[in-house]
Amino acid sequence: MVRFTSSGGAGETGLARLVHLQFLTAAGDATVAVSLAGTLFFTLPTDQARPQVAQFLLLTMAPFAIVAPFIGPFLDRFRHGRRWALGVSLALRGFLCWVLAGTFDGSAWLFPCALIFLVASKAFTITRAAAVPRLLPDGFTLVNANSRISMANVAGAAVGGAIAAGIAKLGPEWSLRFGFVIFVAATVVAILLSPKVDSSAGEEGVGGLVAFSTGATSQPDRTRRRFRNLQPGVQHGLRCVMGARLMTGFLTFFLAFLLREHPTASINGALILGIVVVAAGVGNSLGTIAGNLGKNLAPEKIGLFVLCLDLAMAITTAALYSIVTVIALGLIAGLCAQLAKLAYDALVQRDVPEVVRTAVFARSETVFQICWVLGATLGISLPLIPQLGFGIVALLLGALLIWTVVAWRLTLGRMPEADQPGTAAAATDQR
Repeated sequence: MVRFTSSGGAGETGLARLVHLQFLTAAGDATVAVSLAGTLFFTLPTDQARPQVAQFLLLTMAPFAIVAPFIGPFLDRFRHGRRWALGVSLALRGFLCWVLAGTFDGSAWLFPCALIFLVASKAFTITRAAAVPRLLPDGFTLVNANSRISMANVAGAAVGGAIAAGIAKLGPEWSLRFGFVIFVAATVVAILLSPKVDSSAGEEGVGGLVAFSTGATSQPDRTRRRFRNLQPGVQHGLRCVMGARLMTGFLTFFLAFLLREHPTASINGALILGIVVVAAGVGNSLGTIAGNLGKNLAPEKIGLFVLCLDLAMAITTAALYSIVTVIALGLIAGLCAQLAKLAYDALVQRDVPEVVRTAVFARSETVFQICWVLGATLGISLPLIPQLGFGIVALLLGALLIWTVVAWRLTLGRMPEADQPGTAAAATDQR
């Protein structure tokens, strides 16, 4: 693993250590998820009433309501201390693991600690994403670097979850203490990251944020964070991820209710749902591998491709609903969600100036979570008719695709040829 993560110059630039940090962080997160798997907060019985599910969906928005308006701009102000910001978010999660281990059984602190843990996790994610361009080796694209980090995330979650599952047999408090140890180690690794993570060299030369305007760097930071002022490529990527998140949110809850009430092929609905979840996980992993291999693909094209693929699978499932199409849809949804996010991260890292990059990541995560919740809400609200449910999702994705294509073509028509994707921007991505 160390040889792979250090290959291609990643060891010299410090990217390899960031990959190792992501591995430890994913292992710690998986440990906490396994430890709390039997609690009310993380368990969602399939026979739970729809209003209760809707309440759960609203609660998932709480961390993002904090991250977007407050933590993102705060981290942008202290971007020169990014290693310490990463370390603090990890140390906080380690502390929460220790607190939960000591007050696990029926404690009123369980829910607040879980929410704070999610906030710290999102703060780490957006700070880490903003740090990647500083550690990019020669010959690496941003999609390639993000894919390597995502592969570490999958591997860390698998290893940490497996170890925690064994330790949890002694009691969930012991697996939480194991998580505490992992986060302490991750905190040390974060502080020992390359000083390039905190470097301010070349910040204004990273790329323009405001499209077709002069004097963009003189605008107030709060204006430069707005999505309507982002470079066209970033707006394009944003719409593509919105479609992928809408699909995954809908698929998660619509299938959970549908397969419970109307199992296909006389097979237990819970078993089919489990197979779909596994297929989505495999698709997610394949998306990471594809992103790692697709060095020469423009992020804009990747985003548009996955949006078309999601739409095609929704139409296919609506027309030919069966166990085969449902499993295939899970696989494709996982693949598209991962590829779209990798492409969007690369676009933000390429086109958004350092001074507001973390805030843009934070706001983006909030938009993506809203889309996921909207998809999930649609899934629990519609009648349990496969053709109707997947048909409506196909219509929404089709409308989003038309909006994306039309906006992109209009944008290209107004842009100077030198500024169009594939020229100057592509050269920046290939640096």
